[in-house]
Amino acid sequence: MTDTGGGGPRPRGGRWREGTIATVAFALCLAGGVLRVDDESVSAPPAAAYLVAVVSCAVLPARHRAPLAVMAATTACGVLVPPLGLLLTPLIVAPAVITAYSLAVRADRRAASAVLLSSAALLVVSNLAFTPGAISWQDASRAAAVAAFPLVAGILGHSTQNRRAYLAAVEERALRAEQSRDSEARRRVAEERVRIARELHDLVAHQITLANAQATVADHFFDARPEQARKSLRELVETTGDALDDLRATVGLLRQTGDAAAPAEPAPGLSRLPALLESFRRAGLEVSVRQEGTARPLPPGVDLTAYRIVQEALTNVNKHAGTGSAQVRLAWNRDRVTITVADDGGGTPTPPDDRPPGYGLIGMRERAAAVGGRLSAGRRPEGGFLVSTELPLPPAKDTARADGAAARGGEDGDAP
Repeated sequence: MTDTGGGGPRPRGGRWREGTIATVAFALCLAGGVLRVDDESVSAPPAAAYLVAVVSCAVLPARHRAPLAVMAATTACGVLVPPLGLLLTPLIVAPAVITAYSLAVRADRRAASAVLLSSAALLVVSNLAFTPGAISWQDASRAAAVAAFPLVAGILGHSTQNRRAYLAAVEERALRAEQSRDSEARRRVAEERVRIARELHDLVAHQITLANAQATVADHFFDARPEQARKSLRELVETTGDALDDLRATVGLLRQTGDAAAPAEPAPGLSRLPALLESFRRAGLEVSVRQEGTARPLPPGVDLTAYRIVQEALTNVNKHAGTGSAQVRLAWNRDRVTITVADDGGGTPTPPDDRPPGYGLIGMRERAAAVGGRLSAGRRPEGGFLVSTELPLPPAKDTARADGAAARGGEDGDAP
């Protein structure tokens, strides 16, 4: 049996409440002690009534700390009522009724039910055992009423206990839901930070690599071939300008306090692959492209992932491969597109020992996994390095439906 009542000092309001309850119970006990059978005249409460009222009400404040002990004491006072010559009524057992409620609120359901049934049985047996003469219907009904009051109080106590448990469960669920929301918000913030870091890495790695290559060419031809050096410097200015524009657009997203109405330009995808390859060619890397199968529109997330993986793989070729050429292959199948970037150089995809390790391959794997794809990278048996990724494609009918919806939306938007 569990007692959840506090054992420490009660606040002033609690003391007033306990005093009021004890006073009301004392008055009911005395009123019950006045009642008589056979229309006897009403007189002042006898000394026995005062004794029962004082003892049973004195233990009431302890029912929160020890409800079982108080229930036993108030039941014992009720059992002693008939031997003391008093009439056992629901009024004189009011302290037992109050204690029955407190016991049912604080104790285990089965234990409280057993105690309350035992208490009611003792009161009934005591009432019938000390009834003079034959037991009449009036005696039996009075005994049933005496037993019913503690049982009804116990039922009310069980209902209060269930209500409190329900409210506690609701509060706990609300607390867990709030914690889950906070956890989900933190997770999304972390994912957004990783996404922005990945975008910045791809932009900086690509543009700075090209700028470094163009500056190297300009330095190499500065004296021998001034025109070539000037061309490389002009391309360097263009490359750094593009890098600044991309960084300004990406960092600008971090400064926005609200949602933008619309992006300034669409996210890059495979449709911008020719421009990307041309930028590498200007930096001195010859890139060949081969397509197999029928190309299909990609979802925005997959399209951006494909573009960034090609960009990062070619950036690694330009930085580490030690070769002037690379091959890009796109193989379109029914449910996936396979993209490979290969070179035949002798370099390695890892930076020199005096530089901190990069995150290019890690970022490419994370991008592929984020859209349900996979990526592998490693040395080729014939020499060089190979990056291969498989990205999922939507069913062809879904793509056609999406294209048709987009076309209809464009027509609707153009209508006056």
